[in-house]
Amino acid sequence: MPTKTAQATDYSLQGGCLCGAVRYELSAAPFAADYCHCRQCQQSTGSVLGAWMDFKTPEVSWLSGAVTEFVSSEFVRRGFCQQCGASLTYRDTRHKNYLTLAIVSLDNPNLVQPSYHIYTQSQLKWLALNDKCARYPQSKTD
Repeated sequence: MPTKTAQATDYSLQGGCLCGAVRYELSAAPFAADYCHCRQCQQSTGSVLGAWMDFKTPEVSWLSGAVTEFVSSEFVRRGFCQQCGASLTYRDTRHKNYLTLAIVSLDNPNLVQPSYHIYTQSQLKWLALNDKCARYPQSKTD
């Protein structure tokens, strides 16, 4: 589990990009974590799905470097390291108080496990998953 100190409210996880130029620290546990099968996540991560964790913006502190953002749709900004290209963030401009980070960018990604799948209508047919997570054909709110 994440590092917890003497007080129950203390929480600290760190992560960053492949080359180490961009580093961050989290002051809270994610309020949600999911697997996303949408085509944009597949293409932007170069993988069969994206694994994401959601935070309130003040819970994320940038320790070094800066995320470069790509405008992938009207409201979505996808952040990456300009040096190594690692996919790091997802940000919806309609929700300014929230930031989504790639779980695999954590120093220890085993500490956060997604609890549901979204955009399963785009899941690759040859990808067989047998977890017990909830599944949504589109977003969780659709």
